[in-house]
Amino acid sequence: METGPEGPFRMPEEGSPRRTPQRVPYQDLPHLVNADGQYLFCRYWKPSGTPRALVFVSHGAGEHCGRYDELARMLVGLELLVFAHDHVGHGQSEGERMVVSDFQVFIRDVLQHVDVVQKDHPGLPIFLLGHSMGGAVTILTAAERPGHFSGMVLISPLVLANPESATTFKVLAAKVLNLVLPNVSLGRIDSSTLSRNKTEVDIYNADPLICRAGLKGSADRLCDSRGAYLLMESAKSQDKTLKIYEGAYHVLHRELPEVTSSVFREINTWVSQRTAAAGTGSPP
Repeated sequence: METGPEGPFRMPEEGSPRRTPQRVPYQDLPHLVNADGQYLFCRYWKPSGTPRALVFVSHGAGEHCGRYDELARMLVGLELLVFAHDHVGHGQSEGERMVVSDFQVFIRDVLQHVDVVQKDHPGLPIFLLGHSMGGAVTILTAAERPGHFSGMVLISPLVLANPESATTFKVLAAKVLNLVLPNVSLGRIDSSTLSRNKTEVDIYNADPLICRAGLKGSADRLCDSRGAYLLMESAKSQDKTLKIYEGAYHVLHRELPEVTSSVFREINTWVSQRTAAAGTGSPP
């Protein structure tokens, strides 16, 4: 169930209320204010009882966190508290539409949100889930705090951009590869390359202290699937698996029913095992 938190997420308003790009007052919505004073729209999906773990969802370029409702509700069924926000310049958050002056802003905002939610739920393991650009954000966020997160799920993560149709993604991929460039416009996303609606699912671990699950479509025309293999090859942990579903596109969680169902099952099983392991302190 989606609800808004209390306390630090509802900031005091002065004068005319700040409004979303859709003209909705932020005072009527769950939100946080980032270090630049920008208002970010937030979503929360809470289990009916005490959560076993936390999951932050990082959406992709040109979309918003509301598109992850079905996936979030599945995770809530595992007694997890799922939370997310629209990145700067996306959805109901402030910022120039899909323009990034510094990719680090996304990472900083995720860590801010994580810190506030963890303050309300101390001691719970926390996982990251990211799609496409959000997958890059997830990787870089975990790298910012080694050992802090119990695991991550990556859906078509941006590691290598496909040179044919994802030119503007190259900069974000370069960031993942430790290249920093200023002032990047994310540009337009060709919706025909997103989904048909077989997919490749890889579970890997580049850091022995964190488990990671990634999903990639073999026919993904935005993010080069070779990036998944690159991550697999660099993984140090033995906790890694690669599974291929041939022919899937970019948005695996909104693909053809048979693909999406399989992907959801993979995520469900993986997260269930790692949540149990994180709770006991033992390996999965």
